[in-house]
Amino acid sequence: MNANGTVEQSGRQSRIAVVTGAGSGIGRAVAVELLRTGWSVALAGRRLALLEETAALAPEAASLPVRADVSQPDDVAALFTAVRERFGRLDLLFNNAGTFGPGGVPVEELPYDAWRHVVDTNLNGAFLCAQAAYRQMKEQAPQGGRIINNGSISAHTPRPHSVAYTATKHALTGLTKSLSLDGRPYRIAVGQIDIGNAATEMTARMETGALQANGEIAPEPVMDVADVARTVRHMAELPLEANVQFATVLATAMPFVGRG
Repeated sequence: MNANGTVEQSGRQSRIAVVTGAGSGIGRAVAVELLRTGWSVALAGRRLALLEETAALAPEAASLPVRADVSQPDDVAALFTAVRERFGRLDLLFNNAGTFGPGGVPVEELPYDAWRHVVDTNLNGAFLCAQAAYRQMKEQAPQGGRIINNGSISAHTPRPHSVAYTATKHALTGLTKSLSLDGRPYRIAVGQIDIGNAATEMTARMETGALQANGEIAPEPVMDVADVARTVRHMAELPLEANVQFATVLATAMPFVGRG
C-alpha cells in the first residue's frame, strides 16, 4: 500500500473493485476472476462467512470482505467508506446482488412483503450502490470509473410466475441507461450484462426441469459461470473511453431466442 492508501502490485497500482453478492454464484465467480488477475476487490454480501470463503479462493490477492445488506442505506454507506479507507479509490462497481423471490407463485398470490423484498434488493440496492460509487468516482483523482449492472435475461423476457424479479430487472435497464448518460461528464462508464442460465446454486433446478411458457416442465441447458466472469472482466478492463453498454451472455441452446 502506498502513501495515499491505494494498493500496489508488481510495481503498478492495482485497480479497485466492489462486487456485491460476492458470497456465492456469479458474484463469487466474478470476484475471484478479478482477484486472480490483479484487481483488489471489496467483497460485499449479507453473510460474512461466505465472503471469507470467496477471499480464500484467491489468498494472495488483496480482498476486503464487508458484511452489507445492499437494501439498507447505512450498510451501503459503511461499505463504500470502508473501501475508501482501505484502498483510496474505486475503479469498478459490479452491481450484482439480487434475489428471485418466492418461485412458482402466481401474481395474484404474491405477498406484498415478498414483492417489496425483491424490489428493495434488486432495484433499490442497485441504486444505492451505484449512487455511492458515482459520488466516489466523481470526487476522486483521477476522476472516473465504471459501473456494471447485472441485468439478467429477465430484463428482456420473463419466465412464468416471476413478476417481481422481471419488473426489477426491466427497471435496472432504465437505471443503467440513466446512469450512463449522467456519468458522461465525469468519465463514469456504465453498462449492463444480461445473463442466461449460468451454472450456479440459483440455476441448479434448470437442468432438472423449469416451468416453460406453455405450462410444461422441461430441462434447460446451462453454461459455465466462469464464462460470465471473463466477460465481466473484459467489460471492466476497457479504457474509460470505451464502454460495453449492454452484453447478453447465455447458454447457447436455452429457450430465449425465438420459440426455444
